Amino acid sequence: MRIGILRIGQVDPSIIERVKENLNMIFPKTKCTTITETFSVPEEAFDKKRQQYRSDIVLSKIRNHAQQKKTLDRVLGITDTDVFVPPLNYVFGEAECPGKAALISLFRLKPEFYKKKPNIDLFAERATKEAVHELGHTFGLGHCANPFCVMYFSNSIFDTDRKQSLFCGKCFLKIEAAMDTTEEKP
Repeated sequence: MRIGILRIGQVDPSIIERVKENLNMIFPKTKCTTITETFSVPEEAFDKKRQQYRSDIVLSKIRNHAQQKKTLDRVLGITDTDVFVPPLNYVFGEAECPGKAALISLFRLKPEFYKKKPNIDLFAERATKEAVHELGHTFGLGHCANPFCVMYFSNSIFDTDRKQSLFCGKCFLKIEAAMDTTEEKP
């Protein structure tokens, strides 16, 4: 199983590296790599009225790229822009469920967004949780009712901070089965 991380716009390489290392630990049967090219944030995704980007439009660009990358099983786009999908005010990420493409936004994961001091460890932990969550969707997992499971829906940063970066027992069995099925495909 190979997961590629695609930078969308200006993204700090150090956070990409931290997320990549964490994904390799959380998904031990995978090889997570950084895609060398960087995509621009699609202009057509920008909503002038809201001053945010539509995550579904960005996700479609990632999907197109994922379909071209035959050597990768999944593509995780990471952006530093504020994203939303109607009717929500914002999202931390979005993914195909199931599919090959996922997106996370770092914008609202930074402690500074909440008027707190910068904390790279907390920032990397939040980014990892959202990356694992969105990748879980690509394997067909829905939201989990367990507030400590990584697949729990984060309605706010408090939900993200409460949950673990790992799957609960039920979701772990689902992700294992989904990954085994994916590995069996030629």
